[in-house]
Amino acid sequence: MRRAVCPGSFDPITNGHLDIIGRASRLYDVVHVAVMINQSKKGLFEIDERIELIREVTAEFGNVQVESFHGLLVDFCKQRDIPAIVKGLRAVSDFDYELQMAQMNIGLSGVETLFVPTNPTYSFLSSSLVKEVAAWGGDVSHLVPEPVLAALGDRLGRK
Repeated sequence: MRRAVCPGSFDPITNGHLDIIGRASRLYDVVHVAVMINQSKKGLFEIDERIELIREVTAEFGNVQVESFHGLLVDFCKQRDIPAIVKGLRAVSDFDYELQMAQMNIGLSGVETLFVPTNPTYSFLSSSLVKEVAAWGGDVSHLVPEPVLAALGDRLGRK
């Protein structure tokens, strides 16, 4: 069985994330979405809320499993016998950082990293940008799935 992981904080999941997860789900039998727990960062959404939103918006793929992780991603992979990490790249600046991580990961555990170029429609998109625009009342309906848009409205006091 071919398995891969798509890691991230997903606070919140965006259409760009969904594009990468969906593409990975066509290449692998099982795609694990690993939601990063960073105790030093306070997210807009709690980990359990992120997991539920991701489960809801990835249900159509049929082969996506969502769970949280704390610690090294390679340990997550080793515990679940996952040989590959799939990462989306938006720009050259992403590549510089992600290449270092990929080289470290393969050196630590032999886990490969596959880079997928982001759909140009989402090349500027980040969760941070979505949160900032939404907090100021901007329209992010074209950037996130409907359940995430509703959750953002609820969290930010907008309906």
